[in-house]
Amino acid sequence: MDGMINPVSGVLPGAADVAIPEQGVVNLSRRGLLGMAAGALVLGAMVKAGPARAQGEGLAAAAPRPGTQVGAFLEFRPDGKVRLLSPFVEGGQGIATAMAQIVGEELDFDPANFIVDCAPPGPDYLVVNGRRLTGGSLSVRSSYGTMRQLGATARNLMVRAAAARWDVKEAELTTEPGKVLHRASNRSATYAELVGDAMKLQPSEVASLRDPKDFRWIGKSVARLDVPDKSVGRAQYAIDLKVENMLHGAVQHAPRLGQEPGDLANEAEVRGMPGVHSIHKLPGAVAVLANSWWRARKAVEALQVNWADAQNANALPADFSSAGMLERLRAEKGAGSPAEENGDLNAAFAGAAKTIEAEYDAPYLAHAQLEPPSAIARFNDDGSLDLWVPNQAPEMFQATAAKIAGLEPGKVKIHSPMLGGFFGRHFLYEASAPYPQAIALAKAVNRPVRVLWSREEEFLRDGYRPMGFVRFKGAVGADGMPVALHAAAIGEGPIGRYFTQSQPVDSSMVEGIAGKPYAIAAKRVDCVKVKQPTIIAFWRSVGHSMNDFFYESFLDELAAAGGKDPFEMRLAMLKDSPRHATLLRAVAELSGGWKRGPFEVNGVRRARGVAMASPFGSEVATIAEVSITDGEIQVHDLWIAIDPGRAVNPGIIEAQVRSAAGIGLSSSLLEEITYDGGAPQQRNFDTYSILPLARMPRVHVKVVESGAALGGVGEPGVPGVPPAVANAVAALTGQRIRSLPMSKTRLSST
Repeated sequence: MDGMINPVSGVLPGAADVAIPEQGVVNLSRRGLLGMAAGALVLGAMVKAGPARAQGEGLAAAAPRPGTQVGAFLEFRPDGKVRLLSPFVEGGQGIATAMAQIVGEELDFDPANFIVDCAPPGPDYLVVNGRRLTGGSLSVRSSYGTMRQLGATARNLMVRAAAARWDVKEAELTTEPGKVLHRASNRSATYAELVGDAMKLQPSEVASLRDPKDFRWIGKSVARLDVPDKSVGRAQYAIDLKVENMLHGAVQHAPRLGQEPGDLANEAEVRGMPGVHSIHKLPGAVAVLANSWWRARKAVEALQVNWADAQNANALPADFSSAGMLERLRAEKGAGSPAEENGDLNAAFAGAAKTIEAEYDAPYLAHAQLEPPSAIARFNDDGSLDLWVPNQAPEMFQATAAKIAGLEPGKVKIHSPMLGGFFGRHFLYEASAPYPQAIALAKAVNRPVRVLWSREEEFLRDGYRPMGFVRFKGAVGADGMPVALHAAAIGEGPIGRYFTQSQPVDSSMVEGIAGKPYAIAAKRVDCVKVKQPTIIAFWRSVGHSMNDFFYESFLDELAAAGGKDPFEMRLAMLKDSPRHATLLRAVAELSGGWKRGPFEVNGVRRARGVAMASPFGSEVATIAEVSITDGEIQVHDLWIAIDPGRAVNPGIIEAQVRSAAGIGLSSSLLEEITYDGGAPQQRNFDTYSILPLARMPRVHVKVVESGAALGGVGEPGVPGVPPAVANAVAALTGQRIRSLPMSKTRLSST
C-alpha cells in the first residue's frame, strides 16, 4: 500500500488523549507502584568496572509499566555525568533538554550534566499513551508525569542508600545537585558513589515529588544541551555515520510512482565506471553501489532505464495532476459526516441578515528538510540486523524492518540518530524512505550499505502534505455578529488514511475548523472523504497548517459582511472563554495595541491581521503586519502569544514558536508541489521556493501560562501565521486570498 506501513493499532494520540496533573502521584506507595506498574525497578550505573545494572530484589517477575524501570533510562557515571536514554528523538525541537530538566528536577541533578541519547526500541519507552513516537507535539505533555516519577524514584533510592551507609534516618538527609548530604555530621556522597548500594534496594514505600514552588529547573530557560556540538560541527546526523566495510548506494527512482525498472540500456558501460561495485534493480528504482557516494550517484544517474508500468493498485495514473485533483475536490458535493454540529442551522440561515459563501484551497507541500534521507543496514554474523535510520518511532521501524528482512523484531537493532529536519517526514511512508533499499542491498551483497538519496530523489519520493479544500457558508445577524457557519472539508488526511480508515470523520481533515472556541449559535462542520492517490504525510501542525488559514480567513470575511472590526468581533465571540480572550488581549498588548489599518510607516502603507488557533493542546493568537512592494507581500512583524498551559522551558518555547512562524510564513507565501503527468514538477530548491532569509520578519513571542494542562509547543506556532497574513493583506488591499500559496495572487497596495 502507499503510505505508512504497519502503523500502530488504534488512533494516533492527540491532544484529547493527554491530561497531566501538575502534582502527579505525590506519594508513590510500593503497593501502588507494583500493582499499577506490575514491574521491576532497576537502577543503571556506570562505575569503574563498567556499567552496573541489577534488578531489585525479586521484583522482575512481571512486565514493567513503561517509565518505571530506572535502569532503562539512567546511567550514573564516575565523572559526575548522567546518561539519560530518552524515549524521544532530538530533531531540533529541544526535547533532550526538556527531558533532562524534568528528570533532573526530581532527581536533583543539574540538567547541564546530562548526556541524552535516544533509547533503543523496548517496552520501557512506550510512554506516549502506551505507544512511542516523537511527533504531534506530544513528547513533554504525554511523558511529563512519567519522567518526573522516574527522577523522584531514583533520588529516593539514593537517599535510602546513603541512610543505610551512614546508619541515619532518611528524614535527616537532603540532596543537592548530584549528591546526598547529612548536614548533622557534615557527610556527603555523590550519586556515582552511592549507586552500587542503591541498585540493590527495593522500591520505596514513598517517592515524593517536589512542590512546583520549589522547582529549580522546570519553568526556567535552561540552555540547550545540543547546541554546543551543533555549533562546532561535532553533532552526528545519519549522513555523517560510517560503518566499517560499508558500500555507498545511490538510487534513481521511477519518474512515476508504480512504475518498475525494465531493461538497462547501458548497464555494461556503467559497471565500468570508477569505483562501481554493482548495479541492482529495486521496487520502483535502480541502485548503484560504489566505494563513494559521489561515484554511486554519478553512475546511477548515467543509467538509461526503461521504466515500465506495472500491476500496482496504488500507482499514480499517468494523467494525474494537481489541477485535476483540485477540480475533483471542488466538484464533490456530498454531505459527508458531521464532525461538529450544534444549533438549528437552517433556521439560523433563514433568519440571518446577510449570508456569504467562499471556497478555500491549499496545495501539496514537501517537507523540504535540510538533511536528505539516508539509512545504513548491516547484517551481522549472528543473523541480526543493525539499522541506522532517521525515524520518529523506533518500535514501528523495528517491526517493519524485521518484516522486510525476514527476521524477528528482536533481531533488529534500531539506531536513532539526531534528525536534521523533522516536520513529520520520518514516519513509515512506503516508498518514501531509503531504509528498505538499504536492507535489500545489504542482504544482496553481504556487506554494510548506506543509501543516501539526492535532493532530486528526495523531492520525487517525499510524502506530501495533502491538498486541502474547504467550502464555507456563513451568516451574520442584524447586529453584524456571526449567527451561522457551515463548513465542508473535502479530501483526505493522514490520520484517516493510516489510523482511522473505518471511521466516518478524519480528525486531521477538520482540526482547525471543528471545535473552534468562538460563540456561534448554529454551526456544522462536515468531513467529506475523497481519496487522493498521492502518498500523503504528516506535516508540521498537520491539518491545522491549512485549516486555520481557511477558517480564520473566512471569519474575517464574516466580520466584513457584518461591518465589524475582526479583532473586536473575535473578542466579543470569546466572552465565555476567558482563556482565549486573555490570550487575544495578550497578543494585542504585545503588538503595542491592536490597529487594523491601513496606516503609514515611513511613508509606506501597512495593515495588520489577526488569527487564533488551538493546536495540540495549546492556544495561540497571532498578529501580522504587512505591506506590498511591487505586488509582493512583505511581512514586517509577527506577534505571537502562546498559552501552553505551563512552560517547562520558556526559551525553547520561544525558539520553537519562531521557527514555526518561519515555516508557516514560507508555506503560505511560496511553497507548492504541483503534479503533472503523474509526477511532481518540483525536484529541488531551485523550483520549490522556500522563504529566503531576507523575507523573514521580526517575530515577537509571549508565553502566557494559564495553568491549564500541558500543551504542545513544536507545532502550534505554524497555523496562525497564514491567516493573520492573509487578513492583513485583505485589510491593506481589499483583495481576499483564498488559495495558497499567496505568491500566485498579484496584489496592489491601493
